[in-house]
Amino acid sequence: MKKIGIVMGSASDLPVVKKAADMLEAFEVPYEMHIFSAHRTPDEAADFATNARENGFGCLIAAAGMAAHLAGAIAARTTLPVIGIPCKGNAFNGMDALLSTVQMPPGIPVATVAVDGAANAALLALQILAVEDKELAVKLDEKRKSDAQNVLVKDAEISAEYNK
Repeated sequence: MKKIGIVMGSASDLPVVKKAADMLEAFEVPYEMHIFSAHRTPDEAADFATNARENGFGCLIAAAGMAAHLAGAIAARTTLPVIGIPCKGNAFNGMDALLSTVQMPPGIPVATVAVDGAANAALLALQILAVEDKELAVKLDEKRKSDAQNVLVKDAEISAEYNK
């Protein structure tokens, strides 16, 4: 099975990125997590992205706040799918990171999830891998069914209490 690469721009992004790692662990999908900055360690970030396919990765997740150039810098160096997680910052509540991540030039796509949307980034990465992995596709289907069932259980509880 291909592994998923998770890259964050700084250690301060770890509380957000941990949600992606937790989701991947729940699905028993291998991953690696690294800190590479588009601005402070551009050579290391470029090396990671350039060699990702040969190193067994099938999809990359890049999380950064503020200027949030990491996902784009990674995507510029690989044709693997890259999913950007814009992280909330102090100045603009994550809007700056969202716009920096989603506004990519033609030819260098980055799939972008919500601000601090690490769990969805992991799920999207899993869906990408599931195109070629039937067992993973089944696990994703089971999760969807379980999530739906959980909503219906909560609906029944609310209905019993308020719909008399």
